Amino acid sequence: MSFALTLPDGSKKEFDAAVSVADLASSISTSLAKNAVAGKVDGEIKPLDFKLDADHEVAILTNKDAEGLSVLRATVAFVLEALVKEKYPEIKLGQAEVSEDGFFIETDKEDQIKVTELPDLEKALQKAIKNGEAIEHVEVAKSELAEAFKDDPYKSELLAKEGEVVDAYKLGDFVDFGFSALLPNTGKIKKFKLLSVAGAYWKGKSSNPMLQRIFGTAFFKEADLEADLKRRAEIKERDHRTIGRDLDLFFVDPKVGAGLPYWMPKGATIRRIIERYIVDKEVAAGYQHVYTPVLMNLDAYKTSGHWAHYREDMFPPMDMGEGEMLELRPMNCPSHIQIYKHHIRSYRELPIRIAELGMMHRYEKSGALSGLQRVREMTLNDGHTFVALDQVQEEFARTLQIIMDVYHDFDINDYYFRLSYRDPKNTDKYFANDEMWERSQSMLKAAMDDMGLDYVEAEGEAAFYGPKLDIQTKTALGNDETMSTIQLDFMLPERFELSYVGADGEEHRPVMIHRGIVGTMERFIAYLTEIYKGAFPTWLAPVQAEIIPVNLDAHSDYAKKVRDELVAKGFRAEIDFRNEKLGYKIRESQTQKVPYTLVLGDDEMNAGTVNVRPYGTEEQNSESLAEFMDKLSKDVANYSRED
Repeated sequence: MSFALTLPDGSKKEFDAAVSVADLASSISTSLAKNAVAGKVDGEIKPLDFKLDADHEVAILTNKDAEGLSVLRATVAFVLEALVKEKYPEIKLGQAEVSEDGFFIETDKEDQIKVTELPDLEKALQKAIKNGEAIEHVEVAKSELAEAFKDDPYKSELLAKEGEVVDAYKLGDFVDFGFSALLPNTGKIKKFKLLSVAGAYWKGKSSNPMLQRIFGTAFFKEADLEADLKRRAEIKERDHRTIGRDLDLFFVDPKVGAGLPYWMPKGATIRRIIERYIVDKEVAAGYQHVYTPVLMNLDAYKTSGHWAHYREDMFPPMDMGEGEMLELRPMNCPSHIQIYKHHIRSYRELPIRIAELGMMHRYEKSGALSGLQRVREMTLNDGHTFVALDQVQEEFARTLQIIMDVYHDFDINDYYFRLSYRDPKNTDKYFANDEMWERSQSMLKAAMDDMGLDYVEAEGEAAFYGPKLDIQTKTALGNDETMSTIQLDFMLPERFELSYVGADGEEHRPVMIHRGIVGTMERFIAYLTEIYKGAFPTWLAPVQAEIIPVNLDAHSDYAKKVRDELVAKGFRAEIDFRNEKLGYKIRESQTQKVPYTLVLGDDEMNAGTVNVRPYGTEEQNSESLAEFMDKLSKDVANYSRED
């Protein structure tokens, strides 16, 4: 029997007898064999001892491959499972998973593992590495594993989906399954770190028991681990939930409503500034701003298709009696359609642009909620334009230009364009009309091409009623996120029988353009908080100037005079009247990331000046109040940009 193994470069290695992945690596080069961690056989990751006895496409995975890194992390997760089982024999084990961000194992015991216990587990891991204990790859009868896990409901549930013979791994007396490949011994584990513990529902369902996840990461090189830990520290420093708490911007209390943010005065100030900015921008661009109810008859969402396609993300309808069912709106578009339908429309009015800071509600599962980024109540910077067919591309370009202008004002530069199309094979998700989809997708593509803008294309990312342009940003935490969107819609005008009277006196069907410039207020402010690290530019800062009198008895009246003049000019200023030391107050102002701290003593009071200390610098300047207000005015006028 002879067979050929095809390598990634297209070359072939022929053998007359079965060989392992490790044998194949050795036959290629000594260095490859030394660095090999697993094999990729016909696209599937296999351990080094996996036998090859037929024609296959094979790649040797090393410590330089991303998939090789996954094998390392899976191995650390497996060894960690063994160690917690040894330390806590009564513990139950759930899933062990690996991702680009590290790994986790799930555990369940009466007193969950505390974060303070992680250093001891790390020491146990270090000992296992030093001993270089063998990790044995075995095939075990399902019945044998069932006996081993008879007291563990989670492993038993996972085992039920396996075949009669299960690929498993052993470390001493410990055995587990569900890993595609592990390293052959613990000595090949290099650098790792246990990071945190957190609760998680079994299989992500809130009706299931709450387990605990122990998170960690691992690398082959010390430098890579150090870089990753530095990145994580940066993420923690930028986390909008932490910053929001420290700066007293908002809070979410599950006791009074999970996923329902409460905006504190400072956070509300930031939001109000953004909302006023957006409304003014849209009114100047020809939008008519409206207010519409957060409740709507369920029949409207059945007509729009949201009930059929989006029901799982909607709150249960409210039965008002006599057949009336009201629904908390998950989208604003049916509401703006009613505004359009309220009058007979003429072609002379088009485009008709309707906008609203519209509150919506989504039935998010509790496990998915996160600060301001995933909430159950949100306010969308929403807008809908009703146009004639020959106005689509011009209106699309106009809308996109508004978005880019807004990005400039907020100093958002890291973004790209994604044209999101339907997946024609997914007939359940997408409205069935091939002609409509082909026409609308080609129109969006043509509009982008006419503007000379680069974009990527993504099948399966469209809304159920039409294609869209998504503007994708990189958050401060490195995540890819949709910030803004422009959607083309031929479906809803048809379903709601929208029309306008054309120049020929006949009724015609308009096209509807959905657009969100900065998405929801909640997610946008979370994004800005993390990008700015809480140090909001002067025009957005909830407090633009913190006034500190050197001596409360001697300088408070002058401090009030300065504050009153600033407030009278529309600036946001506060006085620190606390009976604390001057140095403490100055440091506190810096901690609160106030753009300007004004220290007022005898010299300032006598000269009618202010001592200005900009945030984040050691700089101190004495200047007249008029000069300082002029500086503030310029900051606000140019959105705190230097150019």
